[in-house]
Amino acid sequence: MYLSFVSMLSEVQWATSKQKVKEHWDVAGILRGRLNQKCKFDIRTLEIHHNIYGKKGTTASKADKIVYELKDKWVILDASELHKLVIVKKLKTLDLDKLILSLEWNIILPKIR
Repeated sequence: MYLSFVSMLSEVQWATSKQKVKEHWDVAGILRGRLNQKCKFDIRTLEIHHNIYGKKGTTASKADKIVYELKDKWVILDASELHKLVIVKKLKTLDLDKLILSLEWNIILPKIR
């Protein structure tokens, strides 16, 4: 599923089952060539719900970065910045394209095949 993203990390640490459920992150590591600190990543594959691509999330996540998997790329957003936007604007539904334009911190990486 997201092994091509994990292959871009060094110092990989997988979340335990408890951490996945309670802390809402999947893997920790350093994104090679992009970040110099170890981050916890919440990796999400977008699914179709009511004819709209999406994925449920929570602002209670302990992840540092939220990673969305698209067909040909990975979109990485800062979790703290995203959570603040969701809380301040009381958003229930998010448009990923608009988020990329409105958030200060994001990285878009092509998928490695």
